[in-house]
Amino acid sequence: MSPRDAATPSLPDESAPAVGPTLPALPLVGLTRRRAAFLLAAAVVLWIVAVFARQVADASAAVDRADRLRGQNASLAGEVATLQRERVLVQSQAFVAQQARAYGVGSIHEHAFALAPDAGPLPADAPGSATVRLGVHPGPTRTPLEGWLDLLFGPAPA
Repeated sequence: MSPRDAATPSLPDESAPAVGPTLPALPLVGLTRRRAAFLLAAAVVLWIVAVFARQVADASAAVDRADRLRGQNASLAGEVATLQRERVLVQSQAFVAQQARAYGVGSIHEHAFALAPDAGPLPADAPGSATVRLGVHPGPTRTPLEGWLDLLFGPAPA
């Protein structure tokens, strides 16, 4: 072979098989079987974590709902107890008699009365009013501080 023959490339023979990697043997963008298995395992792990997180969220929501229902049950039980006490009160003879008096149906010895619609307010010194007490003589008004000072240091000189 001459040096000139070595410098010129030879054309491949069309009848000879192609030498080099075949298409099935080439990795796709660096994706080997090991990397594909790793990606599949990572996807499975992420799916399991997502399913577990969803279960935890559902359980937490169920606990919150159960707590709300317990609170509602407690308030409803209190309301039921109040209504039962009211039912006992309404069925008592004293309540029935009081309501009968409101409709003017009392006993024989009772005298029904009503205030006139245009009746004015009672004066401050009317008998039975809160301002008139038996045996109490109103004195000068003192503040609580003056009361404590009198208690600690004696009455003030007049």
